[in-house]
Amino acid sequence: MVKQSYLFLPLILATFAATLLRTDQSFAQSEEDYYRLVSIMTPKAQTESRAKNWKPAPGDLVLEVSGLAVLDDRRVAVAIRKGEIWILDGVYDEPPKNVTYKRFASALHEPLGLIWKDGAFYTVQRSELTRIRDTDGDGTADEYLTVAKGWGVTGHYHEYAYGPEVDPDGNLWLTLNIGLGLKKEHKARAVTDPTLGFSQGRWRGWGMKCTPDGKLIPVCAGMRSPSGLGANRAGDMFYSDQQGNWVATNTLHHMRKGAFFHHVEALASMNLEGSPIKGIKTIPNGLPFPEAVKRMPQLKPPAVWFPYKKAGQSATDIMLDDSGGKFGPFDGQFFVGEFTQASMQRVFLEKVDGEYQGACFPFREGFASAVLRMDQGTDGSVFVGLTNRGWSSLGTASYGLQRLVWTGKTPFEIKEMRAQPDGFELVFTEPVDKKTAIDPKSYQLKSYTYTYHSSYGSDEILNKELTLDAITVSDDGMRVQLKTNGLRPLYVHELRAEGVKNSQGQPLLHPQAYYTLNRIPKR
Repeated sequence: MVKQSYLFLPLILATFAATLLRTDQSFAQSEEDYYRLVSIMTPKAQTESRAKNWKPAPGDLVLEVSGLAVLDDRRVAVAIRKGEIWILDGVYDEPPKNVTYKRFASALHEPLGLIWKDGAFYTVQRSELTRIRDTDGDGTADEYLTVAKGWGVTGHYHEYAYGPEVDPDGNLWLTLNIGLGLKKEHKARAVTDPTLGFSQGRWRGWGMKCTPDGKLIPVCAGMRSPSGLGANRAGDMFYSDQQGNWVATNTLHHMRKGAFFHHVEALASMNLEGSPIKGIKTIPNGLPFPEAVKRMPQLKPPAVWFPYKKAGQSATDIMLDDSGGKFGPFDGQFFVGEFTQASMQRVFLEKVDGEYQGACFPFREGFASAVLRMDQGTDGSVFVGLTNRGWSSLGTASYGLQRLVWTGKTPFEIKEMRAQPDGFELVFTEPVDKKTAIDPKSYQLKSYTYTYHSSYGSDEILNKELTLDAITVSDDGMRVQLKTNGLRPLYVHELRAEGVKNSQGQPLLHPQAYYTLNRIPKR
């Protein structure tokens, strides 16, 4: 009998292994399960539809999306790098087989933003903010009016201008790229700060706002490549920046009067009439960022650092989820586009002692090309404008338009990461399994900062592993308190929570969180 039982051992082991495999597979999940992509137009999509009345996009239309504005529950408007505005109808259809394309405006100079306001389009061209209207109702623009101008254009290729975005007071905000390595012919059209010696086009590297009566006001400075603009629910304006010289990694900043962020060549315009920044005479070059902030009071930390490659490589547009839950459980949070990795990050913000700070989380990969522009549809879905012009990105296309749709399933995620006087509070989208959530082995927590210097980017420096002193789970399983005595202000605090499961035993879809701790809350 004993010998005979051995005959069944392989079958028993195989059955056990199959059971384990089925259990693992039951928890297998992907971003697509929760947020699916619909391709409206990418290079491949033009020939896949066979609808009876379908018409392809015009053969010469290269939809390198540089601006995007949702108009209603059928149409979106798209600005393209070629200098045109197109209106696309039928973009919500699934599948989108009957999309129509109508050119609304042309002869623009590299528009890099688009909004629809009071019956007109507004876009920032390389040298001006422009209002564009169709006054006779034929569906084509016939009025192009300069709303504001006055920033410098030296002819350098990198002098992009972005926007606008509107704030609750009706001001139109825009941001201006810095010129990188100006040559003699560019400097002839630049301004120079006499103390620091920096030369740039007028107001280059600045954030500006245009009042409803057309006055252009310089607000803040220190930008390198500020391609994203967006307002939160409170009406405060933010911009995103990209890694480079003086910029350690991608960042998200709160724009406000007199703030200086990081790129020092923007100070070339510091002494121009209207500048709210004065008196910077020396630059702390080569110091850890927290030390540089102490040495230079005008230098303001970002609300969020995006650790390089962990949370993107080249941040782009900013979009507030203002859908009231139609786009899932993240209403009120920011989504930030990513160029190189053709992806999207999610951002939770809070205000501590008057300073914005918060956490970024991976959200969605797999777009067909670089994500440059985003806007939320009337149904809560997100339209995503794509173009990899001038830089390579992941993906199967060079340009196009896609739509990201919530499937109705809630992903198990860290919804919020909040700073506490002695650690962090995690808020989840679903109740946690208390056994795994209270286990210190489920978490890894460390902090680091970056070097503030004239070189390109920065490694993570002054790394410190943090020990969790206590873990508390709320009665409903939705919140976890992590206590540690090692918090450091002006440092990124990186959390990995691979061991945490929900009440069904499912792991987090994205166990990573990166919190920028500008201020430690007071007790």
